[in-house]
Amino acid sequence: MGQDNSSAHIRVRRYSGSARINHWIVAISFVLLMLSGLSLFYPTFYPLSVLFGGLQMARELHPWIGLVLVVGFLGLFIRFLPQNLPERTDFVWLARLRHVLTANDKFLPEVGKYNAGQKFVFWSQFVLVGVMLVTGLGLWDEGLSYVEGLFGFTATIEQQRWAALLHSSAAVLAIAVWIIHVYAAIWVRGTLSGMTRGTVTGGWGWRHHRKWLRKEVEKGEIKKAA
Repeated sequence: MGQDNSSAHIRVRRYSGSARINHWIVAISFVLLMLSGLSLFYPTFYPLSVLFGGLQMARELHPWIGLVLVVGFLGLFIRFLPQNLPERTDFVWLARLRHVLTANDKFLPEVGKYNAGQKFVFWSQFVLVGVMLVTGLGLWDEGLSYVEGLFGFTATIEQQRWAALLHSSAAVLAIAVWIIHVYAAIWVRGTLSGMTRGTVTGGWGWRHHRKWLRKEVEKGEIKKAA
């Protein structure tokens, strides 16, 4: 299969409807968490709490939105885990990162559904969401009471201080990774179509995820663009 003009008229299924809904639930809840969390984090960001009806309401909604994020992310994790396992080509891709940044695709190895950069986002967010969940429960009165009753211990002030530090640190890192994720999706033209329409062009697949495209062609997951 070679890339030609006809590839622009072929669309390949990238994500199912349920996968896209799952993704946008996580994306929206993450943005809401970021805005509400920042409003509680530093006085400069207090005005953001207006979006939630004030600081008190932002404080009450923040942990519940966090639970939505955790459940949604768990769904994504289970769904996309097989495609995000490390492969030998990931290390080759990373070693040639300068060619990624300069769009010299001819020097890059063929990759599956996700490249090493996308896998980094997947695994780093998995770790960071887990840290924010555990530490967030320690900062949430209702959540802490439940955990203390479940495991039969009482958290000390020192432990809660560490929870606050780790929670805020993980949140800052998660926001940084999210910015990279969004920037890459915009920078690589045609990527957003996968999460909006559910399909990408054959040319996009051939250029960025050739190994994945070959498998989709074998399965017949292609159609002519309308």
